Amino acid sequence: MKKTLFILFLTAFVIGCKKEIKDTTKTNTILNYPETKKVDTVNTYFGTEIKDPYRWLEDDRSEDTGKWVAEQNKVTFGYLDSIPFRDQLKKRLSDVWNYEKVGAPFKEGEYTYFYKNDGLQNQYVIYRFKKEGDEPEVFLDPNTFSKDGTTSLGGISFSKNGKLLAYSISEGGSDWRKVIVKNAETKEIVEDTLVDIKFSGISWKGNEGFYYSSYDKPKGSELSAKTDQHKVYYHKLGTLQKDDKLIYGGIPEEKHRYVNGYVTEDDKYLIISASTSTSGNKLFIKDFSKPDKGLVTILDHTDSDTYVIENVNSKLYLVTNLHAPNQKIVTVDASKPTPEHWVDFIPETENVLSPGIGGGYFFAEYMVDAVSKVLQYDYEGKQIRDIKLPGVGSVSGFGTKKENKELYYSFTNYKTPRSIYKYTIGTGVSELYRKPKIDFNSDDYESKQVFYTSKDGTKVPMIITHKKGIELNGKNPTVLYGYGGFDVSLTPAFSIANAIWMEQGGIYAVPNLRGGGEYGKKWHVAGTKMQKQNVFNDFIAAAEYLIENKYTSSEYLAIRGGSNGGLLVGATMTQRPDLMKVALPAVGVLDMLRYHTFTAGAGWAYDYGTAEDDQQMFEYLKGYSPVHNVKKGVQYPATLVTTGDHDDRVVPAHSFKFAAELQSKQTGTNPTLIRIETNAGHGAGTPVTKIIEQYADIFSFTLYNMGYEVLPEKVIDKVKG
Repeated sequence: MKKTLFILFLTAFVIGCKKEIKDTTKTNTILNYPETKKVDTVNTYFGTEIKDPYRWLEDDRSEDTGKWVAEQNKVTFGYLDSIPFRDQLKKRLSDVWNYEKVGAPFKEGEYTYFYKNDGLQNQYVIYRFKKEGDEPEVFLDPNTFSKDGTTSLGGISFSKNGKLLAYSISEGGSDWRKVIVKNAETKEIVEDTLVDIKFSGISWKGNEGFYYSSYDKPKGSELSAKTDQHKVYYHKLGTLQKDDKLIYGGIPEEKHRYVNGYVTEDDKYLIISASTSTSGNKLFIKDFSKPDKGLVTILDHTDSDTYVIENVNSKLYLVTNLHAPNQKIVTVDASKPTPEHWVDFIPETENVLSPGIGGGYFFAEYMVDAVSKVLQYDYEGKQIRDIKLPGVGSVSGFGTKKENKELYYSFTNYKTPRSIYKYTIGTGVSELYRKPKIDFNSDDYESKQVFYTSKDGTKVPMIITHKKGIELNGKNPTVLYGYGGFDVSLTPAFSIANAIWMEQGGIYAVPNLRGGGEYGKKWHVAGTKMQKQNVFNDFIAAAEYLIENKYTSSEYLAIRGGSNGGLLVGATMTQRPDLMKVALPAVGVLDMLRYHTFTAGAGWAYDYGTAEDDQQMFEYLKGYSPVHNVKKGVQYPATLVTTGDHDDRVVPAHSFKFAAELQSKQTGTNPTLIRIETNAGHGAGTPVTKIIEQYADIFSFTLYNMGYEVLPEKVIDKVKG
């Protein structure tokens, strides 16, 4: 009886505490933001003057901008330091993060290589062994590149015989790369480092040299000046970079912002792809057996996304969405490679195709409502089998070299950490190769896919993941994450950070918005240019679905997204500030009138259009551009803008100007803060220590502004006790 009374008393006490949490929150503290000076800069578009008072923040090299960054961070970290459970959340993130993570093995030359992170290493280490059972040795450790872990490994590429390795590195998160060549046997660097390389693969021609891509170094700021003339070069080992041969690009009247060259596996052909934007490419081919003959045109327009995936002698296999929005594979002879000669090999279906090759077969991976399905075909186009996958989720890795008999693929979803499976290509048998040992029980969680209706009646899928048995009472802290652009598909994938969020009783919801690639080219185009508002409407409708169905309420809803997803958050919070409690725009494209004037931003015009196209496009962009739609007298949600001072993809000036606008016009007491990571870029290669700190700050800010003074899970634990 005493025990029963004690539990009843404890339950009443905790419920009382939970109410007190909402009432005693410190989030109504008035913050003293740094004063951001205004200038008289005015831009004129089709006779309309647009004030740009924070233009000076675009100068990433100025002393004033540096001072502003330091002052903003002082206020932001002062606020974050006051959150009582921030360190506790950081510790839990570190504890769960600290498990061994091992990538799929791959064979190059005499060795089998794999990536591994012991747990909290800032960067993954590459190991290798000669035969099964051998003790793996460290081959390349990026953690030794810099003391603070901010120099990261980019791409790697082995020569055809596996005896040489070319790898790229990024310093401070920049997209600019250096390329280093080393002897794979001795691990010794064999020549001078190549510099000033950007948005590039590395593709070897035999063992003598490789192709790479870059821009001319900009005359202004390396991190923000416009770069719009991409070129492909060939580097022959033993020669100086200044003598590298220009293969394609550099014609002033024909600018291509993204160009790459790659060699077919049999070393017979060079393929050149040239794009003016992030969608659509021209395609060319060169037969190495005919050195006197130049590039032969396959496609002379950018109306499709097309590439060569395989060849058997002169027979080419191309993946294309030309007249096939969901993609298909066609064949053609290299002597007559233009579209009128194409023959369907794997025809288009109602689902989006993303194929791979290896072991003498094609692997047709399809997205069925954003979930993976894989079919195996032979080289005659005959379906061999429907591959049985471990569950409902996302797979990757269905590809290997032609001579291999096995491949390794990974499987994951929102509640299942990435596991690796060994697939025997001839028999179709999958077996678990490696499962991570992580302090997170997936069986305690569930994912559910729902379909909701957007403003114009379009059905949009969304996957909602949370602890089993949660009460749909409208009080669950919820993160709604979205992207909606550039043909990018959000498929189910595990995240340690999101696992910790759900561990606290949180809900994680991901809608597949228009603008993405989940349903092919038509779905993508439906969220571009003059139809971009569809993306924001889809996101708003997702939030309304969660609220109407009592998963959460506006008081417990946070919206989050990065890059193009940062634009999504910025536009949504300025259009519907009442809809959410917290907004988390990360490295966002937020000034839609000037985005195309920085680095490679002009290449995003396929999705956005530009303010210089015509008056109608200008008016449309101005109508949703987050920087230009912050209004006085409006209470915006608690906002934590995040960016990196070395982001040279979406320059931090976007975030700087948006934060300044919010701070100058915010009504009410919701905090408007900007967290600027120093010596960091757009996200790739960020050290684990920094990632953990970022998530601890983001999630603690979110929960604190939802009214929590202690972590929600601790309240739940007390009730259970």
